[in-house]
Amino acid sequence: MMEWEHSFDEASRAPAIDSGRLLWITLDRIFYAGPLATSSVRTMGCWNLYAAPRGNISVRLANGPWQSSRLAIVAPYQPHQVNTHAQAIYSVKLEAESIDASGPPPELSGGDAGQGSALLAHLRACCDQLCDRDADLDLRSLDFDQLFFGRAVPGRALDRRIESVLARIKADPCGSLSAEECAQSVHLSFSRFLHLFKQEVGVPFRAFRTWKRARNLLHYINRPASLATVALDTGYPDSTHFSHSIRHVYGARPKEMFAASRMLPVYGHMAAPSAPTGLSGR
Repeated sequence: MMEWEHSFDEASRAPAIDSGRLLWITLDRIFYAGPLATSSVRTMGCWNLYAAPRGNISVRLANGPWQSSRLAIVAPYQPHQVNTHAQAIYSVKLEAESIDASGPPPELSGGDAGQGSALLAHLRACCDQLCDRDADLDLRSLDFDQLFFGRAVPGRALDRRIESVLARIKADPCGSLSAEECAQSVHLSFSRFLHLFKQEVGVPFRAFRTWKRARNLLHYINRPASLATVALDTGYPDSTHFSHSIRHVYGARPKEMFAASRMLPVYGHMAAPSAPTGLSGR
């Protein structure tokens, strides 16, 4: 088991805007600490590492039984529900395409009692200290993997053509880049591109785009904008499509998510586009 390190500069601490609440978004990672308002089914395109500030966390995969543990990990695109007694949660998310195809290293899932206890203690310590930091803290100066896991999580070797497409989508998740345009840009036929994309990434192109667009919503989650405006700014053609997609991904309606996040401190590496964008039909 690795030696966990979570030291911080004590002199730089200050009361947080909202103690115990924080959303930190990087290109390939997300950390959330805050209330868990719903146990509806969610389907996210990332590895989800869940823990509760206190006690156990309960997870239900698809229509299976509820299972209780101190630490839970859920695979990408796996429908699931989450519950905690305190209705609060710590969640660390790793983008599926950014780590080895075999999944997170065993020590990150707390595979045995000793590893699970050490990882949980470290995770809670990191979460508590991050939430106690000054609101003006620039988290870009901190390395996400080093902070939470003590080392870089091994990445995935991808076909360079698919890798270039992923970079374009991540740079503009709200954009209208279609599968046909992507295929042309890497000099592949449409059918060959779709096959290679699924082979390399593990999911169809459309599912990947759906997740990245919904993920980008988190940049807006504490902004005082109308939902109709947010829907357009994040690339959805209308409010109905927006509401359906967000509820499928997060297990909650956009209205509920925004209401619960008005005072949530959000730190993001990638600025959300300010102008409305279109949506490809694919």
